[in-house]
Amino acid sequence: MLQRFLDPKLPSLKICGITLPADAERLAVMEIDALGANFWPKSKRFLNPAEADFLKALAGRILRVGVFVNAGPDHPRELIERGLIDVVQLHGDESREESQAYLDDKIPVIKALGIRNDDDLKAAADFPADALLLDAHAPGLYGGTGQTIDWLAAADFIKSHPTLSIILAGGIVPENAAEALATVHPAALDTASGSESAPGIKDFEKVAALKKATA
Repeated sequence: MLQRFLDPKLPSLKICGITLPADAERLAVMEIDALGANFWPKSKRFLNPAEADFLKALAGRILRVGVFVNAGPDHPRELIERGLIDVVQLHGDESREESQAYLDDKIPVIKALGIRNDDDLKAAADFPADALLLDAHAPGLYGGTGQTIDWLAAADFIKSHPTLSIILAGGIVPENAAEALATVHPAALDTASGSESAPGIKDFEKVAALKKATA
């Protein structure tokens, strides 16, 4: 499932910021490729791990990505062991060594990077992870701002690093999703605010439009 999600020849869609069991189930029924559950307590889309058992029933039906911000090594591993998530997404200031430790333990890792300029992209190239998620730089917010990055710079980065799996985030909405794919050619699009009616509440008309754009 992860390999399919990260295949650049088959564009995928990740809907992030899931907080409700009914929304998660509906995404699986719609055959959305991946969902993201945010376990950072300061997020507007925070999912309390104590209330996340509904994710277990989705195993094998949709790729379940847990989003963490400077959580340390134990918490993500606990949720992996509980069967709640398949992939760890590091969305904070985690080091290369922290990411490599997950890979060494055969735990899939996505590293999110806030991109301000070309130097940020160049620095991202050798970060150890199964995939890099390129997002807008937002100090203290760690994503979810709805701001876009420079798509042309992202496209050039992908052309220069054809072996990397790149996920594009930041300001992806139904109205620009097809253009984002055509311009950047990422393995997947990732959106939170662009797929909801309120933080953590999904708008399934928007989800359907996003799915159509990546079909």
